[in-house]
Amino acid sequence: MSEPARAPLHAWLVAPLERDVHDAIERLRRAHDVRHVAVMPDVHLAQDVCIGVVIGTTRLIYPQAVGGDIGCGILAVPCDVDAGRLADAATAGRVLAGLARAVPARRRQRGMTQAPPPDVAGEALSHPQLDAVRRRDGALEFATLGGGNHFAELQEDGEGRLWLMVHSGSRALGPAIRDHHLARADAVASGLRALDADDADGRAYLHDVGWARRYAAANRRQIALNIGAVLAGTLGATLQWEQAITTDHNHVESEVHDGTRLWVHRKGAMAAGGGQWGALPGSMGTVSFHVQGRGCALALCSSAHGAGRLMSRSAARRRVTARALRRQMDGIWYDYRHAEQLRDEAPSAYKDIRAVARAQAELVRIRRVLRPLLNHKGG
Repeated sequence: MSEPARAPLHAWLVAPLERDVHDAIERLRRAHDVRHVAVMPDVHLAQDVCIGVVIGTTRLIYPQAVGGDIGCGILAVPCDVDAGRLADAATAGRVLAGLARAVPARRRQRGMTQAPPPDVAGEALSHPQLDAVRRRDGALEFATLGGGNHFAELQEDGEGRLWLMVHSGSRALGPAIRDHHLARADAVASGLRALDADDADGRAYLHDVGWARRYAAANRRQIALNIGAVLAGTLGATLQWEQAITTDHNHVESEVHDGTRLWVHRKGAMAAGGGQWGALPGSMGTVSFHVQGRGCALALCSSAHGAGRLMSRSAARRRVTARALRRQMDGIWYDYRHAEQLRDEAPSAYKDIRAVARAQAELVRIRRVLRPLLNHKGG
């Protein structure tokens, strides 16, 4: 028997693919209706479909190629104060304490919830079970950061200006939406499941993805507003929203590429159309970049979404000590009491963001380099 047809593959890599990553991408190339696969330099293994992968289909929607944290992304906004204001330990300590109070990692107390904006709060999801999660968790988790690699970071640009960068997503709603629709999807190949964009189940998933993206964007904005209040009280700073950059990196969108309308799935990849602004975060101890897309057709106008993991979380917990984390974070303010919990987020657990940027030079232009000053994570 002849080998099944494989979708064209284009890759921008820091290093050769590991065997399990290679195998996962090959399975995806053979999946029904997958017409194009682009691999970003931050690619790493994840369940079902690797992070840092972009695919294009004509009809089928693959929830696994979007992932669970639908709409997860970055918001970057500058402040009107000099970054040197954070050089003082006492000032940095007040800011960190303020962030811990203003931006919970998990859930808010029921009496302290913040309502999502009306265009998110008032729109029902496609199924009563999902809508129950929206009403419950949507309020308790709104304006919370989440764990893992989600963060709020204060950074310094090349002109000495202070910037805020927020990385967060749709919280509990994203995984709930993914799991609900995967249960209704058809098995197509190698553990992958798909929905038809033209039938009721496919349209329901796309509706819920749109909702989750709006929720995630509103979540990041409210986090930034709450941090802005902390910065106003501690530094006398004001956020300059007219210069904000916002992007997300777990989504599916209908786009035209080379004259063909495709469903472009990005999992751990951001859109990078010609001139489109984006933010490329490093680890909590390394620089980040503001970039503009070059509109590379072979990448389906996409870019890496960050440094990408070099070690799995379990491997990082085995190999990185709290002392090593403190050494890697020298010169950056963070809550040292959380060092033990943050070992799997150590800079050494991530790829070199500068190598990632070099590998995708034809995908984006670097417009601004930002140095981390203060990092807040949920642990």
